[in-house]
Amino acid sequence: MMAFEDYERSSSLESTVRTALTGAQAGIWTALPGIVQSFDASAVTAVVQPAIKAMVTRPDGEKQAAKLPLLLDCPVVFPRGGGCTLTFPVKAGDECLVVFSARCIDAWWQSGGIQLPMESRMHDLSDGFVMVGPMSQAKKIGNISTTAVQLRSDDGVAFVEIDPGSKNIRAKTSSLVSIEAPDIHLTGNVTITGTVTQSGGNTAMTGNVSVNGDVSANGISLSQHKHGGVTSGGGTTSTPV
Repeated sequence: MMAFEDYERSSSLESTVRTALTGAQAGIWTALPGIVQSFDASAVTAVVQPAIKAMVTRPDGEKQAAKLPLLLDCPVVFPRGGGCTLTFPVKAGDECLVVFSARCIDAWWQSGGIQLPMESRMHDLSDGFVMVGPMSQAKKIGNISTTAVQLRSDDGVAFVEIDPGSKNIRAKTSSLVSIEAPDIHLTGNVTITGTVTQSGGNTAMTGNVSVNGDVSANGISLSQHKHGGVTSGGGTTSTPV
């Protein structure tokens, strides 16, 4: 059977102790970069391939590099607290960091709360938490803002950002922005550049409305429409034509 991180024997006591300690450290797993193989959105777990190989010793004494086994059912860590969670679509091929618990997490994972460890293992490959986000140079993103916090697509085409200096909030995308709510309230001056289309329901505005361009209601132009039934004196016109 092959053994992970097997070290050569030494004749001196100091070297022997050092080798023994190093060998013991080789079995203590703390954190490793990994590559997501699959994501279970229902269980919020991932299967991860560790991205660092281990040196193993074959039965004949020869050493060689080998992949570590797949890490199964690893809980995925999303930023969360106070009844809110930031989620994102985890995909196969995403780079991540796997952090290994000091004790067995099985009972906690199944029931939550404070639990006794179901097994005596420590710093084991079976007890990893997946933190998606670390980037190798091969997969790093570009154009990272150094002045504002952003929630963005990796290519930077779509983002929402907050500038801590100016307090400006900005959103940008090359596609659709959709908001669904029973009521939407806007307070303050609103500037709209482009075409506005309203359908269904009523739109109520309080205050002054200034439009550079035309306004059309049911196909009738505000600036170009005509009235019929025009008479002189104190009469009124008919509805717009």
